[in-house]
Amino acid sequence: MASSSMPSPMRIFETLRAYEQTAALRAAVELDIFTAIGEGATTAADIAAKRSASERGVRILCDYLATDGLLTKNNGHYACSPDAAAFLDRRSPACIASATEFLAGNDNVTTSLSLTDCVRKGGTVLPGEGSVEPDNPFWVLFARAMAPIMGIAAQAMAEQISGTGLLKVLDIAAGHGVFGIAIARKNPQAEITALDWAAVLDVAKENAAKAGVSNRYHPLPGSAFDVDFGSGYDIILLTNFLHHFDQPTIERFLRKVHAALKPGGKAVTLEFCPNEDRVTPLSPARFVLTMLLSTAHGDAYTFNQLDSMFRTAGFGPSQHQRLPSDQSVIVSPT
Repeated sequence: MASSSMPSPMRIFETLRAYEQTAALRAAVELDIFTAIGEGATTAADIAAKRSASERGVRILCDYLATDGLLTKNNGHYACSPDAAAFLDRRSPACIASATEFLAGNDNVTTSLSLTDCVRKGGTVLPGEGSVEPDNPFWVLFARAMAPIMGIAAQAMAEQISGTGLLKVLDIAAGHGVFGIAIARKNPQAEITALDWAAVLDVAKENAAKAGVSNRYHPLPGSAFDVDFGSGYDIILLTNFLHHFDQPTIERFLRKVHAALKPGGKAVTLEFCPNEDRVTPLSPARFVLTMLLSTAHGDAYTFNQLDSMFRTAGFGPSQHQRLPSDQSVIVSPT
């Protein structure tokens, strides 16, 4: 029986204009609109005065944000939605507004415009290996901007690390360092070795100092593929790293990881894992487009694909837990 609903171009129309949602949120974060509202400036005139902006511009921006569910509007007064109050008001300890600088930054937005060419090529059209070029300054921006948004996942991963005694941890591609730092804060005997490019590790060291764990936080600068890891680690962290590479590269790398773990040690991985259909859940399914835009061979691998790679590298069967963020924690024993 034919459907009674008529085809509509509205989904197409709204998708073609979706860049305006990004622009509106970026502008609101740059103007610190959500914090102003949280502090009591609830009308367009009050917000404009507080942020040295035009009343007309603020009204139009805030009305747009209300249509997107980030603000509410009642009798000319704006309020933050629960999500905006928690994550975009800079007074909130859970604020992730800084992620805008990376996710909606000029480099990422410009790169997205090359998607047609990336589809034709089957990989990034950025120079060299794209985002994984050695010492790419892209990762310094990532480390500074994305630390707050990774905090919840870092705490969840730290809960996966059992034991309270002496723990030797290697955090590969540490970036902002929040994953290793979360373990160090949970376990006062944990010693963290953080591996990344030297400029990126400067950010991680700053965060370790703020967390009060500098004396147990040891930088190891260089390429994860070339640096000697050492050996005898209880835990090796692989957070948002493997998806940048193809399967043969990952399997070779995991053999190196396996060799650096002591018997009974574990690799603990954080990844965007779509289901086997590769179109659900939404965030992991869509993440693969980022890999097409920014890497030569990266992908979003299913849990079964990753489990197979770990087993090929000598690990035992992996365990999979999906976090509320739709990222996956994968624990792979030696």
